[in-house]
Amino acid sequence: MDYTLELYDLPFYSIKSGRKIVEIRLNDQSIRNIQPDDTIIFVYQNESLKTTVIETKRYDTFRNLYEDIPFADMDCEQWTMDEMIEATYKFYTKNEEEKWGAVAIKIKLEPS
Repeated sequence: MDYTLELYDLPFYSIKSGRKIVEIRLNDQSIRNIQPDDTIIFVYQNESLKTTVIETKRYDTFRNLYEDIPFADMDCEQWTMDEMIEATYKFYTKNEEEKWGAVAIKIKLEPS
């Protein structure tokens, strides 16, 4: 399957540079069917990046996810756990997290 996901500038360019190899999302209805070998097109403004899903790992909470996935894989090696959680709750609510959980999507950037 092919999916298209929008990103802000910093995560987009982190993927483009190869520093970010794991995308973190709420495991809601729009994401939960993503599986290995699927294609994700990440879009920022008029640019796009084609990636292939290598692995998906689902978690009950973002904290559980962040305790398992190395921050370097998300291009956040200088961040603290508290900073990661705080940044996540700018995009998702605790109610959404309780309802859907979180997913780490390991990706491989495809040549353009």
